[in-house]
Amino acid sequence: MNNTSDENNRHPDGQISTEVRGNIFLMGIDRPEKYNGFTPKMFSELADAYAELENNNDLWVGVLFAHGKHFTAGLDLPKFADAMKNGEAILPTNGIDPFSLKPPFRTKPVVAAMNGICYTAAIELMLATEIVVSAKSARYSQLEVGRGVMAAAGATFRMVERAGWGNAMKVLLTGYEFNAEEALRYNFIQEIVDDGQEFNRALELAEEIAKQAPLAVQATLQSSRAYYFDNPKAAVDEFIPVMQTLANTEDAAEGVQSFIEKRPPVYKGK
Repeated sequence: MNNTSDENNRHPDGQISTEVRGNIFLMGIDRPEKYNGFTPKMFSELADAYAELENNNDLWVGVLFAHGKHFTAGLDLPKFADAMKNGEAILPTNGIDPFSLKPPFRTKPVVAAMNGICYTAAIELMLATEIVVSAKSARYSQLEVGRGVMAAAGATFRMVERAGWGNAMKVLLTGYEFNAEEALRYNFIQEIVDDGQEFNRALELAEEIAKQAPLAVQATLQSSRAYYFDNPKAAVDEFIPVMQTLANTEDAAEGVQSFIEKRPPVYKGK
């Protein structure tokens, strides 16, 4: 995994850059010379980056973004064709699944910054994050059916859930290109900003999350995920034991003390 987008150390199959800013972990899709087309190598490195976010106690929030003018044009299909024909997994099997389809699931939130061409895997990656900020001119398409394959990283159920059956089928069965306003109307994204501001706004949101008590943020995400993958009862059943655990943390004591002293809390994730 590369720590910077080093022009002198580039691999033809691309890379995922990483950077730590305080308690925030930046993960950059870095193959702009090929419209950030994903390769198996990039999927593997992205899964490792998600694992670093999850397993490093000093990292509380992730930001997923792209280097260059486009988030990604999707898969570099020739590099996946044989695996598809042989029934082999094309999504990463290492690290933490960035599509949130299989355990272990991450407990740290991720904010996505979308720009330029956002096709296929781009949409499925953003639908698996918690908050999405889109550039005004971003272009979206779930166009797998036009290439003889199917969206197989979460779009088929996440789009139905967010946009409703008819809107989801319009997107999935035609492969047509839609804009940021439509993506907002379909509840695929949360904010639209002027071009070039999507990363800054995503970082601002990540900073706001990082100001909160990190253990409480993680517990909130886990509770929502329990509802999402299991049922409301699974989430409700955990309310009391999780609240008891959180109430006995140093962060909870800091939350109470800062309230008494009328000052911003300073959390440590303990």
